[in-house]
Amino acid sequence: MTKWAASLIRISTHEVETLQKRLADVVERRMAAELRVAMLDAEAEAEAKLAEACSDTAWMMTSYREGSKRLRAHMMLQIEQCQIEEQGARDALSVAFEALKKYEHVAEAAKVLQTKKMDKYESAQLDELGLRRTGTYRR
Repeated sequence: MTKWAASLIRISTHEVETLQKRLADVVERRMAAELRVAMLDAEAEAEAKLAEACSDTAWMMTSYREGSKRLRAHMMLQIEQCQIEEQGARDALSVAFEALKKYEHVAEAAKVLQTKKMDKYESAQLDELGLRRTGTYRR
């Protein structure tokens, strides 16, 4: 493999790995936000049950629900933003992976071409050697 092909593959591989890490980070943030929403929903349900049982907390339930709705809406916005960023990261990773495969294909084709040239050269050398041994070689 030529130096330029090895360099391109190494750079492209690094880019793919960097984009994979970015995608993993975005997915992790999205999953954490989804978990926070689930926890918030469970907490709101528990508070509602507590308010049913205790009349002292029932009068604060309206404010709690309003705050909970706002927090949930904010978290849902974060989830949507993460989903958009995740799609962009997936697209970028796909493009980088395609580029890597193209570089690898070109490098493999160059290697095959060089092998064919070397085989042809060796064959010509062996033919010349055979002609010299049989005495039919003329310069």
